[in-house]
Amino acid sequence: MALSDFDLVLFGGSGDLAMRKLLPAMYARDVAKDLPPTARIICVGRADASQEEFLQTVETTSKPLIKSPAVTPADWDRFTKRIVYVSLNATEAGSYKPLVDALRKDEAITKVYYLATPPAIFSQICEALKENGLVTPNSRVVLEKPLGRDLASAKQINAEVGKVFEESQIYRIDHYLGKETVQNLLALRFGNILFEPLWRREWISDVQITIAEKLGVGNRLGYYDTSGALRDMLQNHLLQLLCIVAMEPPTSISPDAVRDSKLQVLRSLKKFTPTTLAQNIVRGQYRAGHVDGKAVPSYRDEPDAPEHSRTETFVAMKAEIDTWRWAGVPFYLRTGKRMADGLAEIVVRFKQIPHSIFAQPTNSFQPNSLVIRLQPDEGLRMNLMAKTPGDGMRLKQAELELDFREQFKSPRMEAYERLLLDVLRGQLTLFMRGDELEAAWEWVEPILNNWESDDSYPLPYASGTWGPAAASALIGRDGLQWREEVLPED
Repeated sequence: MALSDFDLVLFGGSGDLAMRKLLPAMYARDVAKDLPPTARIICVGRADASQEEFLQTVETTSKPLIKSPAVTPADWDRFTKRIVYVSLNATEAGSYKPLVDALRKDEAITKVYYLATPPAIFSQICEALKENGLVTPNSRVVLEKPLGRDLASAKQINAEVGKVFEESQIYRIDHYLGKETVQNLLALRFGNILFEPLWRREWISDVQITIAEKLGVGNRLGYYDTSGALRDMLQNHLLQLLCIVAMEPPTSISPDAVRDSKLQVLRSLKKFTPTTLAQNIVRGQYRAGHVDGKAVPSYRDEPDAPEHSRTETFVAMKAEIDTWRWAGVPFYLRTGKRMADGLAEIVVRFKQIPHSIFAQPTNSFQPNSLVIRLQPDEGLRMNLMAKTPGDGMRLKQAELELDFREQFKSPRMEAYERLLLDVLRGQLTLFMRGDELEAAWEWVEPILNNWESDDSYPLPYASGTWGPAAASALIGRDGLQWREEVLPED
């Protein structure tokens, strides 16, 4: 689908997200010939820099991060000619004249306002855009996370942005939904008949969703210490993945049909009580250890970290969905920093065979499982029992693997490339709706309230491990193990 002409306005245009992700993503789409010849990228920042000075910053900051496609002088020259730098104070409507002058007046040209800024100023930017006559039916606004700190702040963001933009104009971005494997999860579930009869409580034992990082907080400590793993990762990324795994088949791939199905999952999640919360959630904080053979410090020894910080860098939990399809099936969610490996994956484990006809006992069989890997390598793996070569009938686990890079030789899109294209096309399917955002916060809020009233500290775990031992005990109580504990050779 060809793109119509557009002006993409990046508020926070000189910031980390714009330089590391957004501009490289737009460069890749420019090289792929997806962008109309006259489309422009207007970067808004507070720094009083000239056009030449800003382009030099782009040259030294963004350009080195572009790995594919390789940067050529001709491509780079064409791309940078699209970029316009505008200096203004985004919170002051009276300072917007440079942006008014920079935007083309033709209302047929799509205007996209990407707010890569702290959410505290979302409403001020939206009001300033409205006050300066920059909001039309053909305008769109993109909201970067964090979309609130709790239910009340999420509702406030929705209400204030909703005063200026219609819901159909608001794109709440979650970059995990732009990953190729997430799209393939939709294709796997709803483009094939194979799994649907088995995708239910009668055949599935449990589901594990893990997003693990080797990195610590790095230069994000100022934000992270007021957020923690629950707000930063679980409330958005992990819950969105859970929704796609668990949702009922939508009537179509249209935005509202997909988001209605996801919303049903969020509203069906069993709420935690103080008792069930203590039994089913583990929070941890990394201590000093070794990652890839290199010594790394404790969270509290990171630069500027509070000495007695109670911020969690790890969360593991057992969640349940109260529907006919999923009643009784545990969903184990896990995320953490300074982990033993960096990966994001979904593991759907099927139930054990009811009876072994072979000499091996039933408990010697590994249950079938479907592993959907989002990173670092994107692909699908099906674990089955198969006969080992040779005499006799001895069964051992074998793998059927689909590597997307090997199967499909076409160039791959990064998540932000796909999501930016969807915004420019007006395609909302991969973006959260307002009621979906609020439902996620409504489920998470009892956990936040419990932790804030609890003066205990998160459980310590050594950097370079898979988190506190209590996380293994959490799943072990159900007679299960996390996948890396089942398959240590991985």
